[in-house]
Amino acid sequence: MEFQLPIHIATLPDPISYSNKILLMGSCFTEHIGNRLHDLKFNVLQNPNGILFDPQSVSSALISYINNKSINEDDLFYLDELWQSWQHHSVFSNIDRKAAIENINNARNNAHVFLKEANWVIITLGSAFQYRLTDNDDAVANCHRAPANRFRKHLMGIEEINSHLDSCIHQLLHFNPKLRFLFTVSPVRHVRDGVVENNRSKARLIEVVHHLVGKFDRLYYFPSYELVIDVLRDYRFFDVDMVHPNYPATGYVLEKFMEHCVDVDSRAIMDEIVKVVMARKHRALQPATIAHKKFLLTHAEKAKNLSERFPFLNLTEEIKYFQEQAANPL
Repeated sequence: MEFQLPIHIATLPDPISYSNKILLMGSCFTEHIGNRLHDLKFNVLQNPNGILFDPQSVSSALISYINNKSINEDDLFYLDELWQSWQHHSVFSNIDRKAAIENINNARNNAHVFLKEANWVIITLGSAFQYRLTDNDDAVANCHRAPANRFRKHLMGIEEINSHLDSCIHQLLHFNPKLRFLFTVSPVRHVRDGVVENNRSKARLIEVVHHLVGKFDRLYYFPSYELVIDVLRDYRFFDVDMVHPNYPATGYVLEKFMEHCVDVDSRAIMDEIVKVVMARKHRALQPATIAHKKFLLTHAEKAKNLSERFPFLNLTEEIKYFQEQAANPL
């Protein structure tokens, strides 16, 4: 007897591997995937503009990495004692104007260099709603809690979304012809827009993504949205806000992601890396004991052995941590 709707997930024809460089862009759900890949020592760069939700913000950010044009003082505005950018998340806001500019330009330059050599761009779209400044109609990526009367809310049309993403993909492929793309739609419900409006928004994103996947031979779709909304489909898989998928739900999605989007050889290496990563997170009740010192040195050797067997893995921090903790237990 089936207690869940069956879902077909297409395995990528040339899956992600440890030899790949992966740029992740988009909503907060992007960071669930990105953080997991980062913990497993894949070569990733996440959201160089910070979290972005709508297709135009994602497209504009990606194009800005291609052009790599530095911002200046005129590109920032002052609000709530901070210098801020309409095109960046508040993690880039700073009390010091020059520091904000430097941080943004450094992140953009790093993204430019990374994107030139990247193999994959993973994009998670969150919402088709965007906000535009009332004084000039410019779209913003983040409202930074500015007064509501400074914006008008806009639900992007299917043709409008397609135009931004299609143009962006063409420019990216011209910049780096070896790029491949994996799209997904965030299962996070944007209920502030309204339940009906959220469903309209998600439907437009899904329609455009599938159109683009049908058009380009190097674009693929992973059903994060469907796995949570249609397969799990229960509020016990959401946090107390009934909006964000909880730990079991994101874990389930990530299991399916690894199974269908990461190659077999890399998954075998992942199993060994998980043991090292979990050992680093372990907090001993009695760190000064001989037993714990042995535990640390054993995992230092495991990390060294992995680095020697797989030179593409960077386990320098883990090796240093185990050795320093063994030498100087707290």
